[in-house]
Amino acid sequence: MAPKKGSGVMRPDDSAIAHGAALSLPARRSFLRGLAASLAGSAFAAEMPWLSPLRAAPVGQAPSDRVRLGLIGIGSRGALLADHLFKTPGVEIAAVCDVHPSNLARAAAAADAAGQMARRFTDYRALLDLKGIDGVVIATPLHLHAPMALAAIAAGKHVFCEKSLARTIDDCKRVATAASRSPNVFQIGHQRMFDARFHKALSYMRAGELGPITQIRAYWHRNTDWRRASASPELERLVNWRLYREYSAGLMGELASHHLHVTNWIMDAPPLACVGYGSTNYWKDGREVFDNVNVLYRYPGGVTAIYDSLSSNRHHGMEVQVTGSKGTMELETGRMFWEELPHAPALTALARQVESGTPAARVPLASATWSPELKQSATGAPILANWEGDDGTGLSLAAYANAIRGSERAPGMIDHAYRSGVAALMGLAAMEEGREVAWPGNYPA
Repeated sequence: MAPKKGSGVMRPDDSAIAHGAALSLPARRSFLRGLAASLAGSAFAAEMPWLSPLRAAPVGQAPSDRVRLGLIGIGSRGALLADHLFKTPGVEIAAVCDVHPSNLARAAAAADAAGQMARRFTDYRALLDLKGIDGVVIATPLHLHAPMALAAIAAGKHVFCEKSLARTIDDCKRVATAASRSPNVFQIGHQRMFDARFHKALSYMRAGELGPITQIRAYWHRNTDWRRASASPELERLVNWRLYREYSAGLMGELASHHLHVTNWIMDAPPLACVGYGSTNYWKDGREVFDNVNVLYRYPGGVTAIYDSLSSNRHHGMEVQVTGSKGTMELETGRMFWEELPHAPALTALARQVESGTPAARVPLASATWSPELKQSATGAPILANWEGDDGTGLSLAAYANAIRGSERAPGMIDHAYRSGVAALMGLAAMEEGREVAWPGNYPA
């Protein structure tokens, strides 16, 4: 039964995934199967085909159960992915690759400590030539995603590539086309596809709990210069690649791509067009990317998605707010807020005076009873009970390994990667070129 409108009370969560985040790492695979099983057989399950490999049988000790991976790029994000993979049952890190000596040494040492004697490479092409590698995990600067993913696909490897898909729209099309024509697994690093809160929220949306969706607002605000110390001037662009347009799409590629992916997922469509403004109004340090971005995306049905990101103020943090006629969901914090249904208006003072024949000049047109429509202070209700902070990163990597093990490609995964990558680049182009940018069409499958 739906909750009483305006009560601020979400109905009890009866999902099998409610307690999943509290499981220990050895039990992760059981949680994966539970996550998939809880949605299996429902209409909603058809919208998440990438969950189907999670129902695979438990990992055994046979060599055929082991997935051997090569890690390409082991900076901050790559190191985090490696930490998850070391703890994922049935996964062996057989090789690591990075052009930065300290990154390579740190990754090799971590592999040794985990009992996995990974081979070291500074050239990813040599890693791809290594026999016995099932797949790769790519976590390099954005401009390298396309050439590395294309080379890995051509080498017959399964591919997990961090978001965003590519630095240019043409490269997004090339990678998506090659991935769609390959029999192997291709997965993009959008971990919210494996975040239980987002799945539960979408199930409520699809059931009409919000009513028709009228607007999506997303933002990601930080207070950081994004700059890292480099040992020498020669390493500046290598270490601080996010600050240079040749390598980076800036805030759109690194942050907005996550929330644009969620928006496309909710709308079940890419944006029709977008407009925007961006500038560098605070960090005057020679960077080439914007330090603040503001973009409006137009979706089918007259729905607008608003995205903004700052790097000079973190007060608002990050959020995805999905608004409908019945309520609002804030997905990053996992909260639901019901709208109170409007009541029939009482007869106004003006109407009463007119009915009684009192001259209108004697009727006050404003009073102390008026109050500004400020943001509601309600705390809302949890979308998913007992969630303890698993953002889906570890689960996404486990799902990748399971898909490789079962040779099961997930339909729709490439579309998610393509739509989010292109939407981020559309917003960047709209700001850089000062014009409305239309959806460039799908990739040739």
